[in-house]
Amino acid sequence: MERILDQSKWKTILLAGVGIFLALVLVLYPEEGFRSSVRGLKIWWDVVFPSLLPFFITAELLMGFGVVHLMGVLLEPLMRPLFRVPGAGAFVVAVALISGNPMGSKLSTRLREQKLLTQAEGERLVCFTSTSGPLFIFGAVAVGFFENAKLGLVLATIHYISTITVGLCMRFYRSDDPPSPQIGSRRENLFIRAMRAMHRARIKDGRPIGQLLGEAVTSAVQTLLMIGGFIIIFSVFVHLLTYVGITKLFSIFLAFLFQTFSIPATLADPSIAGIFEMTLGSQVVSEPDVQASIFAKIVLVSAFLAWNGFSIHAQVASVLAKSDIRYKPYLFARILHVCFAIAFTFLLWPILDHLVTEKPTSITVFWNTTGETSTEWRTYQYLCLIVFLLGIFYRFFTSKGYQKTTTR
Repeated sequence: MERILDQSKWKTILLAGVGIFLALVLVLYPEEGFRSSVRGLKIWWDVVFPSLLPFFITAELLMGFGVVHLMGVLLEPLMRPLFRVPGAGAFVVAVALISGNPMGSKLSTRLREQKLLTQAEGERLVCFTSTSGPLFIFGAVAVGFFENAKLGLVLATIHYISTITVGLCMRFYRSDDPPSPQIGSRRENLFIRAMRAMHRARIKDGRPIGQLLGEAVTSAVQTLLMIGGFIIIFSVFVHLLTYVGITKLFSIFLAFLFQTFSIPATLADPSIAGIFEMTLGSQVVSEPDVQASIFAKIVLVSAFLAWNGFSIHAQVASVLAKSDIRYKPYLFARILHVCFAIAFTFLLWPILDHLVTEKPTSITVFWNTTGETSTEWRTYQYLCLIVFLLGIFYRFFTSKGYQKTTTR
């Protein structure tokens, strides 16, 4: 008990220290804080708000109409065997793949509130529905930053394959927990059972169309205001850390670590930016001044998309706080997603490289003519070691002993 209290005290001191530091920097450099705040506000107003608002409103309407229950019955035979979540999770997967973060966590929380998911199923669902949307991958990253539309196909293929792989892995998380009950009776025809489930859900909701639409708009705007606040504060935080030179210290350490793994040290600065905000990191790594191969840049951007950035982490944690779905499984899934994204980039690059390079290469480029392993191949070997160690940690994470301690 004393140890827990000591940890709590240190956490309080750390959080207070960060808050005091941020306040002091804002007081000392108000002009820089204002500029970065305006930049974050512009990103939210010009990109995030108009792109996510229709999806948020539509998702709320579909849930009120009972479409979630319809998909829950129709896709039950697919979702439970593959991902160990009820068929209603397919609705979250579909909307999250289209709209991107943080839609998956928001809808998972709503399904948990409606008792359509257990706590374990909600945590599994959040882990593989926190994805980047195709609009962001193709529009912002591929076309906007790299000015290469074909690059979006490469990034999207890697991102979504690794996302599905994470979902297949997380099905073993808390595998002994009882599943949520299935909707309807198995004796009925599947389609009839789905239609009846949708009708019962709409009648049970009971809200007229005007009230449902008004509450959908209100809920969507409130959620987007919360997202906008996180985008602005992280824009200010990252810019001020860079302005006062703190990120330079992290960059030096990361450059040394990259050299150890035979990774170009020029990618250290973009990596620091991508850890905090994947949009900023993707923009920095796409600049011509960053001296690295297109392959190395794709590896890094794939890692950014899988990690989500601390800005998305904060948004997801805020949404999950409204339910009993915990943040730790989501954090672990992001680490797992990063490893899978990097691994699939190495594995699929010989197949996809012709989309972004003029001279297609093959797997033989990873081996020099002198017989010595190239930097890319050495990096791949290190990656295999990291995935192996992560697999050991994952085994511990899904063990019965760990699960008992986390469910108390």
